[in-house]
Amino acid sequence: MSLTHLKLSHFTAFADLDLALSPGINVFIGANGTGKTHILKALYAACEASKPDRLFVEKLVSVFLPRDRHPGRLVRRQVGVDRCQIVVQRGRRRLGASFATNQRRPEQAELTGLRDWTGDAVRSIYIPVKEMLANAPGFRSLYSERVVHFEEVYADIVDRAFLPPLRGAPASDRAYLLELIGKSIRGRVVDEQETFYLQSPGGKLEFTLLAEGMRKLGLLYRLIQNGVLTDGSILFWDEPEANLNPSMMGTVVDILLALQQMGVQVFLATHDYVTLKQFDLKARAEHQVRYHALYLDPEAGDARANSTDSYLDIDPNAISDAFADLYDAALQRALEVGRQ
Repeated sequence: MSLTHLKLSHFTAFADLDLALSPGINVFIGANGTGKTHILKALYAACEASKPDRLFVEKLVSVFLPRDRHPGRLVRRQVGVDRCQIVVQRGRRRLGASFATNQRRPEQAELTGLRDWTGDAVRSIYIPVKEMLANAPGFRSLYSERVVHFEEVYADIVDRAFLPPLRGAPASDRAYLLELIGKSIRGRVVDEQETFYLQSPGGKLEFTLLAEGMRKLGLLYRLIQNGVLTDGSILFWDEPEANLNPSMMGTVVDILLALQQMGVQVFLATHDYVTLKQFDLKARAEHQVRYHALYLDPEAGDARANSTDSYLDIDPNAISDAFADLYDAALQRALEVGRQ
């Protein structure tokens, strides 16, 4: 069952945020500091808390890494505010957490709805900005045995990637995606002794020798190959455009739209005009795409959001505005050169 609603009260950049989520693809845009990644991490932590062995606030602390791992540091810094609240819904299930600025341990938080929330575990995947498969050898053992300052999303994605492929031939929708990505990376992904390789007709090439953008596509290949990305799972992807040539973003959007039709709910944060415009050009009536435009309120200073299912109604659209400013500047320069 997909995530349906998020409410944040005095959590990090948000004084009061109330979002209705699409069961398909949710695209978060906005200037730096408006909380796009914070929303993805909060939702991901809630998904991981559906597993009975993990506390919601403990996971929040592990993916945000506040100083000294004190959850109270995630409360919005504002005079008169000493407590935050997070509420995530999926259908009728509702998980809530509340904690104060002076609370230093996750178990001190007040939780609601935990019994229903953990009754049906969510398969969730968080792809961070930095690609991790090239760093996989030895990383899991290092992370489990030593205190290293890595947000837990990095360890999680390595664990997901190391799951072995599913038995048997892939279903037609997975086979289509594997073929689509395989053509883009010109091979398939294999692993040996905690090292990932691109297997192509010319031989095997370790991921450390691949361009980072190719590794990102290789990660998608692996997650589809091993069944992590399949019907009912939830994908969080922070800046999919990072280190990818803009010419590849059409393929990435094709993949995401196909995943949505497979039953994968998608959340992504982007700063990229090409990514955003590819959704506008490729999404059809059968696709479910919702845009969440984040912005800072100039008077209150907190982050807010406007949501729409129409590309043309995104407001504010910092990405499109920046592109328009560049176009105007280039046109003005061309006119000036023409007068000389």
